[in-house]
Amino acid sequence: MTELTIGQEVPDFTLPASNGEEITLSRLRGRKVVLYFYPKDMTPTCTDQACSFRDFHSAFEEKGVTVLGVSPDPVKSHGKFRDKHELPFLLLSDEDHQVSESYGVWQLKKMYGREYMGIVRSTFLIDEKGKLLKEWRKVKVKGHTEHILSLL
Repeated sequence: MTELTIGQEVPDFTLPASNGEEITLSRLRGRKVVLYFYPKDMTPTCTDQACSFRDFHSAFEEKGVTVLGVSPDPVKSHGKFRDKHELPFLLLSDEDHQVSESYGVWQLKKMYGREYMGIVRSTFLIDEKGKLLKEWRKVKVKGHTEHILSLL
């Protein structure tokens, strides 16, 4: 698992986004970024998480913060997820999970006695210079978005 350290420059990447464009993290310098990793589009907890970021999107914008969601789902799935739930932020497709691995969120998971590799729900707050301000791993969705806003 990759260890990121507070104050360290986060790994840069370019990924396809739900709007059909490619997003490069370093091109967002000058703004804070909330980068959240989630397991799968259209699942109940991931939907709750995305809708929470949607509901507080204007508050993030007022603070000059860009919100980006990342999962291994393809862009087409992201587009449907975004449209169905009216998400005002971009969802990025990490199908080969290289970015997830570089952030240390692609890990062995267990459910109902079955082991598999997948994303551990995690959020990273990145400053205007591309450095890690705060990280949350094994995120519990309830109250998480509000907690991030309280720190900004």
